[in-house]
Amino acid sequence: MKDNDNIIKDVEWHELETKKENLSGNIKFRKKDKRAILIKIYKGVAFVLIAAFSGGITGGYISSKLYSNNQAKNNNSSIFQSNKVTNNEDSNSKNPITRVAENVSQCVVGINNSNDNVLDSETSTYSGSGIIFKSDGYIVTNYHVIKGTNKHLVKLSNSKSSKPLNAKVIGYDAMSDLAVIKVDSTNLPTAVFGDSSKVQVGETAVAIGNPLGDEFSGSVTAGIISAINREIRIQDPSTGVNTTYKVLQTDAAINPGNSGGALCNEDGQVIGINSLKIGSNENVEGMGFAISINEAKKIINSIMKDGRVIRPYLGIYPEDYVSQDKSVKGVLIKKVAEKTGADESGIKANDIIIEFDGMKLQSKNELQDIINRHKVGDSIPCKILRDGKIIRYNIKLSERPVFDN
Repeated sequence: MKDNDNIIKDVEWHELETKKENLSGNIKFRKKDKRAILIKIYKGVAFVLIAAFSGGITGGYISSKLYSNNQAKNNNSSIFQSNKVTNNEDSNSKNPITRVAENVSQCVVGINNSNDNVLDSETSTYSGSGIIFKSDGYIVTNYHVIKGTNKHLVKLSNSKSSKPLNAKVIGYDAMSDLAVIKVDSTNLPTAVFGDSSKVQVGETAVAIGNPLGDEFSGSVTAGIISAINREIRIQDPSTGVNTTYKVLQTDAAINPGNSGGALCNEDGQVIGINSLKIGSNENVEGMGFAISINEAKKIINSIMKDGRVIRPYLGIYPEDYVSQDKSVKGVLIKKVAEKTGADESGIKANDIIIEFDGMKLQSKNELQDIINRHKVGDSIPCKILRDGKIIRYNIKLSERPVFDN
């Protein structure tokens, strides 16, 4: 302890004078006021919300006022002014009918026909329309458009000032009223064939053709699809045989010159080939018909391959039959065509076909529908009622002769 006592010494304290120099040696601590900070934050948020709310009310009022003024102006403007605005918009916003007309019209041609030795635009007679389906000049049209003439002129829609092109007939099918012709040209615009099985009632239908000659080429009418899979039966006058075709019914105006032209959907795809002859007995205002493109494609392919459509043929002149007591139904054979499958099998006039290809028959239309499902050369079993006895036969189908109706 003595050593420590020597180290630690008393210190003498002196008072520090600071008052004169206004210096204070005291340190003051102040607590943070959290409540005041929160109040400031709340005030800031409230200000922003009030500003946004009032701005929204003001903007809504101004917009409503401007809309009312513009609406009043539009109500007083003409349809032509409205159309001008539409025409200035991007093509994607165009009316779908406008787009179809622009894209498909260039693929639709006018066809003039004549039997004159010298064929020119002055001596030819206007007939109808056609659709380019191959770029090297192949065109499908109605058979009745070219029927009975041997000279054909085709006027392209995109060359009004150029000379019409001569066309030759590749082949035709009178039953379906379709024909294929060809012009000597290349790089022609071609139409896109759609799928008529996907067409629905109520869809937009656009008909494009040449209703009154070159002066009105590329005319467009529009409407809706009124009915699908409408069945039209065409009878071969030489045999009495009916062939059933599926057609589309539309209320789009189809005039005489529109025959052979295109019936399109909103996408510009051809879904039918207009024909006044198909369903001609039913034609009334607001009711037009077009051969469905799925039916047409099969016929076009056959014409391109063979120059005609090869159809199976039984070789009989049929008539619906019902016995007096209604116990027997079938098809009465009025006449048998020579050198046909029926003739070679031993079928005779006044025989009654009661069963064909395993199916009991109710009418001649049923018989023809079964035949149409087969091909030339097929051998079909059948039951014949002759003098009260049932006889079984196998009939080989031959090719139906081509007729010109």
